[in-house]
Amino acid sequence: MTLRSDGSYWLSLGAPAIEAPPLMGNETCEIAILGGGITGALLADRLTSEGVDVVLVDKRELGVGSTAASTGLLQYEVDTPLVELISRVGEGHAVHAYQRGLRAIDEIERLTVELGDPCGFVRRDTLYFASRRWHYRGLQNEYECRRAHGFDVDFLEREALAEISSISAVAAIRSHGDAEIDPLRFTRRLLRRAQAHGLRVFSQTEIAAIQEETRRVVLHAANGSITARRIVYATGYDSHRYLKTDVGSLHCTFAVASEPMEPISGWPNSMLIWETARPYFYARQTRDGRAIIGGMDTPYSTDHKRDGLIRRQAARLERRFRWLFPAAHFVPAVAWAGTFGESKDGLAYIGQPADRPNAYFAVGYGGNGITFSVVAARLIADLYQGRENADAAVFRFGR
Repeated sequence: MTLRSDGSYWLSLGAPAIEAPPLMGNETCEIAILGGGITGALLADRLTSEGVDVVLVDKRELGVGSTAASTGLLQYEVDTPLVELISRVGEGHAVHAYQRGLRAIDEIERLTVELGDPCGFVRRDTLYFASRRWHYRGLQNEYECRRAHGFDVDFLEREALAEISSISAVAAIRSHGDAEIDPLRFTRRLLRRAQAHGLRVFSQTEIAAIQEETRRVVLHAANGSITARRIVYATGYDSHRYLKTDVGSLHCTFAVASEPMEPISGWPNSMLIWETARPYFYARQTRDGRAIIGGMDTPYSTDHKRDGLIRRQAARLERRFRWLFPAAHFVPAVAWAGTFGESKDGLAYIGQPADRPNAYFAVGYGGNGITFSVVAARLIADLYQGRENADAAVFRFGR
């Protein structure tokens, strides 16, 4: 499955290359990771740091699937508001998921320090505004729920919002604790460190068949095989191919990066921006003064293959941006699109399906793919090592 169009802002920045030839021969290991995007990289880094013998394989160059299509927002808020998530999965699991997102962002920050490369990581507040005036009550309820559970949030009425922003809305929630990152650079830095810890990486290698046997898993490619005790499917929005049950729906999402701009009047402190409408518009800034905007999702997973549609959706995103920030001079530099998945409750599926004892999955459907991947790396390492992890019940299959 092709997961994105050819364009991507991150590919233009020259992320460090990873030496990863195609598989030529037979390999054995403890864990085989299928997928070389940000999820696979976080898993490989975590597992190799614990001395696990790991082989990672990807059918593309590393990080050029969904990772290159990501806009790199790091938010603890999942696509499902906390009030609604509580009604779906219960208060304990819902609050845990939101708190775990905050801790995941802290973990990412620590990783960038360890790597000696910030990878574009910057702490940002988030502004979540009411798209319609009748969203006011729901937004207020969401604020009160988050505040009651200890999250650092402010509620801005129309007048307070107008004092700091050009966004014309009846209200907004300002959240503290989020961030942004260059997802491709972060992925490749993690893979390079994992290689230093013994990771073997193979790219441009299509896995034609996978045998999950009683005591081993065998991955077959055209010119070799990988035999492992366990397999981790870190295949992102392509994961449905390997699952026997449906865990979500696939759509298409669109993004545009602008040329560098002067400081944008009406955009307070380079906050992350998103809204209560579904599908939602969102925006962030880059260190070189660009705006990256996204949204305008469509219900078909292959719409990113339609160049004409990408142009039309990009134009709609630009119009939305100009309405929010009329003083800004937005000149598009690159537009792209990619497959996007949504789970039934907005949470990832991480762990082992009941009938797959030798397989782990990290299915981070939703707008929090990067933070879910951080959760998956620690949780799957703990499952493999036989350690308890409180995340297991929240993100389990079969919930």
